[in-house]
This record gives sequence, structure tokens and C-alpha cells, in this order.
Amino acid sequence: MFRRYRRNRLNVHLQSLVRENQVRVEDFIYPLFIRTGEGIKSEVSSMPGVYQMSLDVAIDECESLKKLGIYSIILFGIPDIKDSVGSDALDDEGIIATAIRGIKAAHPDMFIVSDLCFCEYTDHGHCGIIDHVCQSVDNDATLKISADQAIVHARAGVDMIAPSGMMDGIVSTLREALDSSGFVNLPIMSYSTKFASGYYGPFRDVAESVPSFGDRSTYQMDPANRREAISESVADEGEGADILMVKPVLAYLDIVRDIRENTSLPLAVYNVSGEYAMLKLAGSSGLIDYDRVLLETMVSFKRAGADIIISYHAKEVARLLQKA
Repeated sequence: MFRRYRRNRLNVHLQSLVRENQVRVEDFIYPLFIRTGEGIKSEVSSMPGVYQMSLDVAIDECESLKKLGIYSIILFGIPDIKDSVGSDALDDEGIIATAIRGIKAAHPDMFIVSDLCFCEYTDHGHCGIIDHVCQSVDNDATLKISADQAIVHARAGVDMIAPSGMMDGIVSTLREALDSSGFVNLPIMSYSTKFASGYYGPFRDVAESVPSFGDRSTYQMDPANRREAISESVADEGEGADILMVKPVLAYLDIVRDIRENTSLPLAVYNVSGEYAMLKLAGSSGLIDYDRVLLETMVSFKRAGADIIISYHAKEVARLLQKA
């Protein structure tokens, strides 16, 4: 009788030696939501433990993150004034450009990713300029201002740009704009396969980006489409993306695996707000062993093929890894 499976499980050290996938604190990018003001740290009711922060508080938060071994963050801005074209996102003195400079000055060793989109900055909550004829985002007009936004972030000193608006041609547009402005070494992490998902609800609370009409299904991906999902990411690789991404992740692990098998580029996943909120609610209700399920979930992302995990759970995972 073969007993090789049991033999490899009977000793904890042998289990570690043969373990195929491991979660490391270095795998994580932690989202920060920056708003204008001072001394602001407002918890989001739908996302326990997640806050809107003023820049001074975010700078202190970065110190806490580094103590946990987390050196990578992704920034989202919440400006005081929004308009039809997201002007704050195009301003060198806007909320994100100011935050990049401020955090870099205080923490030059922090790796800063900027989410490049317009939904947080527009008064209509969509991801770019509206084509009022078709009542959706004007793809080409949005590409133009996205290039301008990327240069603003680059001048501020960002370490990586992550376009999340799902405009066709966004990666090639940004690559050309960055290269022609001298930022040839600035990487792009594309939201290459981003689904029009119901899992984003709590994010729209924290980012204050609920669309004022319609939804984003005309430019984000249909959750039912597998082949298109692969094609989107392969296309972004061809346009010059340095890192690809699947968002959300928990209900799309099959897509993560599909893309992993179709590219050798680094692959990120975004463990989104709804996924976070569901796990927090189950844990607070005593329905699950929260810490165990949390780590099991993170391992599933790695097993599916992810290299990088963007997650609101990052601090919790780091603390659990420190205890291990």
C-alpha cells in the first residue's frame, strides 16, 4: 500500500519542505484612501478597519505598515471638489500628486502605486469623460486625459502607475506618454481583467464614487466571459504592461489560473472591498475561524497563480505571519 501522502504530512517540518505555495508579507500592496484636511481618520462603516485619512495621518500609517514589513501601497484620492472631467486628478497640486510627494518625503523607502482613474474625481462617478449621446464613457477622450493624469503622477514621484478605468488602448497610450516625457523606467500595472462586479459596493462608500446614472458595464468586463478575460490581459501585455491584474479575485480564481497559463508576466489580484466585508462580517458573527479562513483565502490566490495581492487584509495577514 502506498503511503507517500501520509508520510509527507506526519511531520510539520516535512510539511513545510513540500509546501507548494506560501504567502509572504512582501506579496502585499495595501490600499490607502487620502482626503483633504488634517487629523482625519474616518472609519468606513461597511469596511471595518478601513479609513479615509488625511495626508498627515497616512504618513503615520506608512510608519505602522513598515513595522509590519509592508512597504508597498496603492493610493486613492477623495477630493473636496469634483467636476465633469475630474480636474483635481489633472492638477499637480491635486490630492494624489500632493500625497505622493508628501509620503515620498517622509518615507522614501515606501513603494507608491497610484490608481489612475477618474471615478473618484468626477461629479458623475464614472471613469472618464461622458459621451452624452451613448450615455457612457468616451473612450478616446478619456485616453487623452488619462495620459495627462499619468504625467502628473510621474512628476510627483510615483513608483508605479495602475490604470483602472478599463479603456481600450489605455496601456499603449500611457506607455507612449510616459516614454515621451522621459519616464521610460516607470512601470505600469494594468487592471487588465477588471469585471463589472457586484463585489465593489463598499469601495464606492470609501471612495465616494457611486455613479450618478447607469453602471460601468459598458467598459468593465462581463463576469460571464472567460475567453474575453484572457484576451484582455494578453492584449495589455502586448501594449506594454509590466504587470497584469485580475479584479475581483475570489469569484474569479479560474480566470487567474487561465491568465497565469497564458502569460509569463507578474500577475496581481485585487482582493476587493466586498470580499473583505463578507469575511469581516462572518468573523465578527462567529461563523468562521477568522484567522484560519483569512490565511486559507490568501493561499488560494497564490495557488491560482497570483504573485501580488492588493488587499485591505494586508496588515492582518502581516501580523499573523509574524506570529507563525
